[in-house]
Amino acid sequence: MALDLADKRGARRDIAGARVDLAAAEARLRRREFVRAWLAGWADTRAARERVAAGGDRLALTARFAGLAARQFDAGDISGLERDLALLARDEASAEQSRLLVEQAEAEARFRSVGGQPDDVVAVVADADDLPPPVPPSGELQALPDWQVAQAAATVAEREVVGARRERIADPVLGAYGGRKRYDPGGPDDTVYGVTVTVPLFVRNGYRAEVAAAEAEADAARAEQERVRLALAADRRRAVDSYAAARSAWTGWRDSRGTDVSRRAALLERLWREGELSTADTLLQLKQTVDTRLAGAELQARLWRTWTDYLAATGRLEAWAGLEAMP
Repeated sequence: MALDLADKRGARRDIAGARVDLAAAEARLRRREFVRAWLAGWADTRAARERVAAGGDRLALTARFAGLAARQFDAGDISGLERDLALLARDEASAEQSRLLVEQAEAEARFRSVGGQPDDVVAVVADADDLPPPVPPSGELQALPDWQVAQAAATVAEREVVGARRERIADPVLGAYGGRKRYDPGGPDDTVYGVTVTVPLFVRNGYRAEVAAAEAEADAARAEQERVRLALAADRRRAVDSYAAARSAWTGWRDSRGTDVSRRAALLERLWREGELSTADTLLQLKQTVDTRLAGAELQARLWRTWTDYLAATGRLEAWAGLEAMP
């Protein structure tokens, strides 16, 4: 029987326990990244659909304007060049609508890849206007799964060093035997008992290289842990500032009167009919109006993405999504 004087079994048990903690931390990190990917896919799909809707309105407006321009040309009120300009604007809007439909299909495909259902996007009740302003993070970085993974990896590496050092200690083997033995020919058998103790000698391999390798891995794990700490602190600051900027831009866009496409289109059409705007100026301002609405859809998607990053960087993403923290 080998005598584990150095408690190698305990070292192996500690290493296994640390690896279990590392696997649990990695599972929490994967879960958070899945939630982040799902919300990003949802925001992109929602924004893509809003852009398609805005593009559809642009196509309808330019088609209506092209029809009006054709009738105005027939009546002799505008030149053929202005009529052709209106037709070109309609054709450009049709081509842009095709591009927006392709982008919508790509966004829906990405959403499906993380388990989302594009048809249920509208079922998620979420309004960008209800998002609260950013607040300085109060939680510690140690609560983030990224840090927990780095910390668990460092713990595994440190316990590997302990295990490697204990492996250098030889385990003596204790043996016992008993029986009968005849020492004199023709004499009686004697009962004998014995105890043996053997100690292995590490002559050809002293396991110094294994210890050195484990110590190097531990140093690298501690350096990685420090790198992760600095990266998380920087990412938290970036996430807070990005969300604040996106929320401010969204508030400004929402409160702007220039985002009302219907009102602007009616006003431009009236001014064009009255001759106060040329066809080129009317089409240009109409395009700018629709582009502003398209930019608003993209801005809203950016707001949701920065909100998701903000929650992830402050350790509140899963709670906000309604998921309980993993044990």
